[in-house]
Amino acid sequence: MKPTRFETAIALIDRKNSEDINTYQVSGMEYPKELLYSQRMTRKLLQFEPNASKALQIAARAQHICRWQIARDEYTMDRVGYLKWRETLKKMHAEITADILRQVGYDNQYIERVSQLITKKLIKKNEESQTLEDTVCLVFLDYYFEEFAAKHADEKVIDILKKTWKKMSDKGHEAALQLNYSDKNIALIKQAIQG
Repeated sequence: MKPTRFETAIALIDRKNSEDINTYQVSGMEYPKELLYSQRMTRKLLQFEPNASKALQIAARAQHICRWQIARDEYTMDRVGYLKWRETLKKMHAEITADILRQVGYDNQYIERVSQLITKKLIKKNEESQTLEDTVCLVFLDYYFEEFAAKHADEKVIDILKKTWKKMSDKGHEAALQLNYSDKNIALIKQAIQG
């Protein structure tokens, strides 16, 4: 059976992300970092929102497409530099994804919808954008937070948790509180939420 447009788009996103030179280890196996991240995004999205539209699934899969191509240190190491870097990345992610979607035959309206999700133009105003933001936060909390917390002072961890919590919906908060954390990090989460 011939793969659908959607399946082809996902395969092409994966192909791009499998070129990541950075790797991440899970259970002794090495994976291209952004390929692993994108697959985790899909898994988490479908756990969180089983009826997610195909457009939302594509945006989730392409959230960090080719992220390694623009290094953080190409920008000043302050808040302004960080925000510029993030904006440039979002634009790049949307453009690469738009090219893939054009290749497989999606129309401009559909491509624009996916681009708006990737660039996070409508967070808090659009349900799909909010679902995507919740998924990003849940992936961080589920897969990367324990490691992050181990490397930083408690104040920094609490600050990041507060910022993460602020971006999420009530449904996202509920899902976040059902994840597994170490006792220490549960205490920090409680502090951040109450603070």
